[in-house]
Amino acid sequence: MNVIRRPTVYLVGRQSVDEGQMKQFLEDHDVGQWTTDTSIAGEMLPEVAGRLCYMSFAKPRPGGNGAYLGHIKEVGHGSVLEHSVWNFIITGVSRSFTHELVRHRAGFGYSQLSQRYVDESVADFVEPDCIGDDPELHAVWESAVKESQEAYCKLVAGLQAKFADVEDKTLRRKMARQAARSILPNATETKIFVTANARSLRHFIELRCNEHAETEIREVAAQMLGILKKEASSIFNDYEFVDLPDGTRGASTKNTKV
Repeated sequence: MNVIRRPTVYLVGRQSVDEGQMKQFLEDHDVGQWTTDTSIAGEMLPEVAGRLCYMSFAKPRPGGNGAYLGHIKEVGHGSVLEHSVWNFIITGVSRSFTHELVRHRAGFGYSQLSQRYVDESVADFVEPDCIGDDPELHAVWESAVKESQEAYCKLVAGLQAKFADVEDKTLRRKMARQAARSILPNATETKIFVTANARSLRHFIELRCNEHAETEIREVAAQMLGILKKEASSIFNDYEFVDLPDGTRGASTKNTKV
C-alpha cells in the first residue's frame, strides 16, 4: 500500500490561435493594423473578444494586453475570460477531493478514473497531514485503510466467482469491481482530467485557495494558480499568495467576482 501526501497538477493542454483567420478577420473589417503584445492564445483571445464587443481595434488604449485585461478585471467584464481554456491532469488526490471539485460545474469539464474498470486492489491512498504527522492517528488510519483494501480484494474474488456464468470476462470483472468498490474509503487515490476556462478558474481559486477551504483542495488550487500565473499573467497576475499557519498557501485579489 502506497501512501500519498501531496497532489500533483499537470498542465497538459492550451489553446492556439489561427493567425491566418485572425488576420483575415481584421483585414475584412479594415483594422488590419491592429496588433497585440502577447503571443499567448489564452491572453490574446479574451482581448479580441472584448474588442469585438465595441470594435475597438482601430484606436486601442496604450498599455498592451496586460493593461487591457487588467481593465477587464477592474470593471468585472468577466465573460470575455470564458474564451480562455486550459486542460489539467490532477493526480495523487483522494475521492474526498474530487467529490468537492466536481461541484464546480459552470465552465468545467471532467473525466475521472473509473473504479468500475480499474482494479483498486493495488490502489494508493491519500493521507491528510494532520493524521500522518501523528504516529498514533496514523496507525489507526493505516489499519483501517489496509482492512478496507483487503476486504475489497476478497469481495472482488468472491463476486467474480459468483458471476462465473457471465461469459464476457470484461463484463464479469466490471460487475465485481463496481460492487466491491462500495467498501473503499474516500482516501482512495484517484486521477482526474479537468478542462476549465479562465473565468471559472478564477472563481474556483477565490473559493478554494483560502483559509476556509479544505486543505487538499486548497493545495490543488494553489498549484493551479502557480501554473496559471506563469501561463497567463495578464489574467492571473492580480492574485497574491499568502502563507497560512498550517504551511499551505492561500491567495487574495482585489478583483473578486470578475
